[in-house]
Amino acid sequence: MARKVCITAVDGHTGFVIAEILLTNNDFKGKIEELYGLALHPSAAKAKEIGKLGGKVIPHKHGREKDMVEILKQSGCDTLCLIPPTHEEKFDITVELINAARKANVQNVLFISSAGSDLAERDKQPRLREFVDLEALVLSAKGDPNTQLGHSPAVIRAGFYAENLLLYAPQAQNDGVLPIPVGKDHKFAPVALGDVALLAAHVLSSQGKHGFDDRHRGQLMVCTGPLLTTGDELATAASQALGVDMKFEDISEAEAKKVFHHQSQSDVSEKQYLLEYYSLVRDGKTNYISTTAFVNVTGQSPQHPNDFFKVYAEEFKPAHQRKKQKVTNGAQH
Repeated sequence: MARKVCITAVDGHTGFVIAEILLTNNDFKGKIEELYGLALHPSAAKAKEIGKLGGKVIPHKHGREKDMVEILKQSGCDTLCLIPPTHEEKFDITVELINAARKANVQNVLFISSAGSDLAERDKQPRLREFVDLEALVLSAKGDPNTQLGHSPAVIRAGFYAENLLLYAPQAQNDGVLPIPVGKDHKFAPVALGDVALLAAHVLSSQGKHGFDDRHRGQLMVCTGPLLTTGDELATAASQALGVDMKFEDISEAEAKKVFHHQSQSDVSEKQYLLEYYSLVRDGKTNYISTTAFVNVTGQSPQHPNDFFKVYAEEFKPAHQRKKQKVTNGAQH
């Protein structure tokens, strides 16, 4: 039986790409009967695009849990992809969605969490650590006899999105540097947003006698990129992919905040999250890769840093070396 899927934060990057894959990729056609997208900003470009692709975009009004329960019930959705939104009140909004889904008896729930959250310290990386609290709230429904929520759960802990590196494109273009506050020695494994979204799409569309495919149901899937890199190694990968000399510059957290202030349109909570993840790298807590779940579920290999920089070559190359006409990239979206 085809799924009726509801994806939250469909006006954000992650929600949009997951919805886009489910609506356009031939591998999932026929597996999704209806796709609903909750949007805090339904008039945003991404939300409108999902509507054009055939999804049904629903305004998400924070602070009205009863309304959310009715929306979920009326949609008839049997599957929820729960993505904490990019918002100052991310935690409260997500708790409200979990409670609404519990009361609406949504059977299947996939929660998009964050890799490294289990290693974060509550007083040092609170924005990261709160993902563990949200995971616990989702998974606690498994033992609640009063709801079907959590009957078929899964969690994806997504690693540091490689697309966050696009923030430093101006420095790469003008100065040939990637200024990232990750220290000189410890490593991390950036993952392509398209890979996380592809993994999520496979889980959301899967079928088993208890909801999700039994190979996915109940799984905690950590999804990082396939290659550990220091800042210098990341710059080397960029140099090889772009055919230019790119250097890594280890900047302070204060300098990173200035870069965010001038170049990032994200809200305060998202900037704080990135700074906390960088501090996790400096603490040596991201020196691992986890690609087993991605390979097992999708049957594909995740994108390497070299390929990422090739996909976004026009954003990183110096102006005089960029092509006049931008080439369409081949990202796994």
